Amino acid sequence: MNAKVFMVLRILLGIFVIVFGINKFLNFLPMPELSADAGAYFGALINSKTMILVALVEIIAGLALISNKYGALLAIILMSVSVNAVLFHAVLDPGGIGGAAVLLLLNIAVLVGYKEKYIELLS
Repeated sequence: MNAKVFMVLRILLGIFVIVFGINKFLNFLPMPELSADAGAYFGALINSKTMILVALVEIIAGLALISNKYGALLAIILMSVSVNAVLFHAVLDPGGIGGAAVLLLLNIAVLVGYKEKYIELLS
């Protein structure tokens, strides 16, 4: 992957997750109407404080990706958030899957960009 393209994708992913991580604390983006099942699931995540952990992971991962310090590690950790977001929307809120799909695609692209860091891990 071209170094400049990788840098742009890495920074885009970093900004994306920082914005959504901070939004979990400050609620500056409007929350769409959810189905009853999606609302119950999301409510359980909020009540159990799981969304605080997700927000912290997103903010730390975003800062790591933008600064390119520990980005390869945080891209792997962020993949769990990406997959869960896509699965949540695919099963409970299909209308909102666009943002989650972009998150997953950017995350995959960044993982591919860091592939040389994972060679020893995967051998």
